[in-house]
Amino acid sequence: MFALFKKELVTFFSSITGALVLSVFLLVTGLFLWVIPNDLNIIYGGYATMESLFYLAPWVYLFLVPAVCMRLFADEKKMGTLDVLLTRPISEMQIVFGKFLAGLAVVLISLLPTLIYVYSVQQLGHPVGNMDMGGTWGSYIGLVFLAAVYVAIGVFASSLTDNQIVAFVLSVLLSFMFYSGFDSLAAMPGLAVYRDTISYLGIDSHYRSLSRGVIDSRDIVHLVSLVFFFLYVTKLSLMRSKR
Repeated sequence: MFALFKKELVTFFSSITGALVLSVFLLVTGLFLWVIPNDLNIIYGGYATMESLFYLAPWVYLFLVPAVCMRLFADEKKMGTLDVLLTRPISEMQIVFGKFLAGLAVVLISLLPTLIYVYSVQQLGHPVGNMDMGGTWGSYIGLVFLAAVYVAIGVFASSLTDNQIVAFVLSVLLSFMFYSGFDSLAAMPGLAVYRDTISYLGIDSHYRSLSRGVIDSRDIVHLVSLVFFFLYVTKLSLMRSKR
């Protein structure tokens, strides 16, 4: 499992894809938060807060995480190496976890440079350090769990096809559905009675709760449950391929 994890990391960072994904994330967030005049610009906002990053990051990850995960199983199927991998003395779930942890590690590496933004905002505060660090760290925790769900969805989508583009599109659609789709569905007039239940099934309400610095075990359990659900159905997909 560790060998598989290491192999995926080396493969990712030895290609142009790794540098491209990290560069795009940091470039997009940097431009919107510090350069382009808009409502998300920290300097123009006048408040020492990182809320703009935590509003923007889920939408950027909505496309970048599928780009990271689209090749994890699709490439194995296309090259014919999945059959070899399934014959190794390792369970399907261990294969899935190895791929998942590699994808999550890449996403977390892309998140680490944003700590420079936290330091910058602290220094810009008046007085220096006048910043809600509890809410900031809570938002980072929420973003990590959100990214984990995205990666689990991406791994599942990649296991369904040998075409990376199809895996990417399917992953984006599923991620969007779980992040924003349930809230849009709950807002429909005919479903007003079930609004709270439908919204609870999605990710956004739990992510926003964690972003306020409120570490509620119910939110964490829900997000972790989504991760394990998609990893489990990925295992079922691999077992079908093995048969």
